[in-house]
Amino acid sequence: MYFIKRLYIFFSTLALIIFFFSTEAVKSKSFEINDIEIAQPFEINFDKNKVIDLGFKKAFFELVYSLIKSPDFEKINDIGLNEIKGMIETFSIKEEKFVNQKYYVNLGVSFNKKKIFKYLEKKNIFPSQILNQQFLFIPIIINENGNSILIFSNNPIYVNWNKTNKRHQLINYLLPSEDLEDFKLIKERLDDIESYNFNEITKKYFLKNSIISLIFINNNDVRILSKIYNDKNEIIKNNSFKNINIDNQKDLNFLITNLKNIFEDTWKKINEINTSIKVPITVKIKNDDLKKSNNFELFLNEIDLISDYSIQKFNKEFIFYEILFNGTVQNFINIMKNKKYNLNTQKKVWTIE
Repeated sequence: MYFIKRLYIFFSTLALIIFFFSTEAVKSKSFEINDIEIAQPFEINFDKNKVIDLGFKKAFFELVYSLIKSPDFEKINDIGLNEIKGMIETFSIKEEKFVNQKYYVNLGVSFNKKKIFKYLEKKNIFPSQILNQQFLFIPIIINENGNSILIFSNNPIYVNWNKTNKRHQLINYLLPSEDLEDFKLIKERLDDIESYNFNEITKKYFLKNSIISLIFINNNDVRILSKIYNDKNEIIKNNSFKNINIDNQKDLNFLITNLKNIFEDTWKKINEINTSIKVPITVKIKNDDLKKSNNFELFLNEIDLISDYSIQKFNKEFIFYEILFNGTVQNFINIMKNKKYNLNTQKKVWTIE
């Protein structure tokens, strides 16, 4: 009996070691930013370390800009290099070369997820989950003076929209193909276009997300009504811009940049993580299947809404996890269901079945 007990303790300890020191688990607790490219002149006072430091800064801002809304950008501008380095777990030089008296380097940087969230919480910033998503985007320019519309290739916003994408942006835009039937349909609806839902057009693209922007132009004043749809939300945005000439490339780029920021911020708001809410949840899982337990930990590491977790205790039947969740209990249950985890919530300690 004593031998069996010792054997049980040995294998339980071994299982915990595998859990805590799994390479995959460590990796999934990090934010990975790859293909950071820096180029600097190779001069007498050239310092490779300074170039790497520039790469760290560039990687940090690329990461954080994908996590936070545009009004919060200025809150992080004063961060120091040492503070950034304190949040880095690892980095790697993917490629380096000297060409025409210039040094080029390609970096991959791994940031500690918990430290990033703690830094943003200190700055009173609620981050969002990094969820890349594709949206159908239909921009329609309506000239209120002449009551005319521009939709496809004669629409400068349509033509230039995907020329100004940035790496930190989460939304990938699909522009509609030129379709005479769609043009005719929209033109027929011009008088009540603000109340039209565009389902006849959007359903052809089989996307659950879409943005319809009605861009009303009156001389150099621009009013934009945007309808943002995803599978759970319908959001209406009204924005106005003055002294905008869409035939001027600089003004056009300004308008597109601001519109993209509005859409990005809306998407981030939908997927916001309220780090001030930490709901404790205790879940137990049978310990007779090491792979199942390991996969569960990988799942916990990948969910940004999970602030932290630890193994509370274990016995010969179960491993007990204490989880801190940034959201409602029902939200946690929904995430578990989406990941095909069947939870029994009848008792205080929930069981994965």
